[in-house]
Amino acid sequence: MKIFFHFSVTGFSNSYVIGPDHGGDALIIDPGVMDIDLLKLIEDNGFYIRTVLLTHRHIAHVGGVGTLLRIYDAQVYANNMSVLELPVHTISEGETITLGSLEVEAIHVPGHSSDSLVYRIGKALFTGDALMAGKIGTTDSELSKALLLRSILDKLLVLDETCLVFPGHGPPTTLRAEKMFNPELLMALRHRST
Repeated sequence: MKIFFHFSVTGFSNSYVIGPDHGGDALIIDPGVMDIDLLKLIEDNGFYIRTVLLTHRHIAHVGGVGTLLRIYDAQVYANNMSVLELPVHTISEGETITLGSLEVEAIHVPGHSSDSLVYRIGKALFTGDALMAGKIGTTDSELSKALLLRSILDKLLVLDETCLVFPGHGPPTTLRAEKMFNPELLMALRHRST
């Protein structure tokens, strides 16, 4: 399995292309922009996008879906009925998608948005805006923040701490690094233990 990262200055967001070592059917996570650099990355690696996974419906993560679907015959998965008026296959907590040898598990982590999903492929977590290096996603209320923190603690931090975290914004990290250095998680863990 190969994982490629694409950064877009539009929305300052990350997209990830995942596929087999020698080309073939691949998936993309959060195509916020479908630009020539992303197309070149896909084509130069001999990939054909068959699956689009959306972590949540914010435009910085879905803006390129329409263009992508004009190029590739792909199935779109999200925790919504539609995105940008495009039909999607609804996926929710605990469901898996298989693409060739890849098994993708959906983990519902609400708080940043009600539809936020994290996708787990082996020891790789694609967290969208739920968890990023050194911080958690923004929320619109203290209740949403508490929901996000509880979801991260109960569903993500219980996984193998060597899992790599590929966020929707910023650099990759690991669960171990977040347990040790993420101030909001440290505070939540201390609060939980008292």
